[in-house]
Amino acid sequence: MGHREDLLEGAKRCLLEKGYARTTARDIVAESGTNLASIGYHYGSKEALLNLAFLKLTEEWGDAVAEARQGDGAREELPPLERFERGWAQVIDSYEQSRPVWKLQMEIVSRIDSDPELQKALAGPQLEGRKGLAEGFLGIDEEADPERARLAGTFYQALLAGVMVQWMVDPETAPSAQDLTEGLKIVMGLDSDGERG
Repeated sequence: MGHREDLLEGAKRCLLEKGYARTTARDIVAESGTNLASIGYHYGSKEALLNLAFLKLTEEWGDAVAEARQGDGAREELPPLERFERGWAQVIDSYEQSRPVWKLQMEIVSRIDSDPELQKALAGPQLEGRKGLAEGFLGIDEEADPERARLAGTFYQALLAGVMVQWMVDPETAPSAQDLTEGLKIVMGLDSDGERG
């Protein structure tokens, strides 16, 4: 790896360990084995490097969940409610190992109002994340059906953020995949068997 990659990997480790606000340029340099001038040369600023490192961490989390879902070959044949529950079970099962990423996500969201550059940096990846969620949970190809992918991805993104906040605040009472599925049935006016009530 060169300095550019070393800096990015070092910044990712610092974000997971110290968070966004407490990570200094010197921390990144110490973690990456590079020098201070490398940050400006390769990324322009510490903030630009941290923003990219954060995006890469969330992308890696998404890729890991997607890989787990792809290993589930029966997904396509399952009825929709069962597919919904199985998908959420995989996300929730990943919670403990991904807690540092979610903790970081909450910190980043709390900074958006005071950091317009951060907000701009997150806007595009947020849209891409929606597409990835629609593809990962439902197999909707954004190019073939962009509006359906947008709507499904928006729904899953809203649910994902809410579920993870509940898991961070109180894992004992946070929803299980079964809770989410049963709640969806109620919202949709379905009985416990998934039929119209």
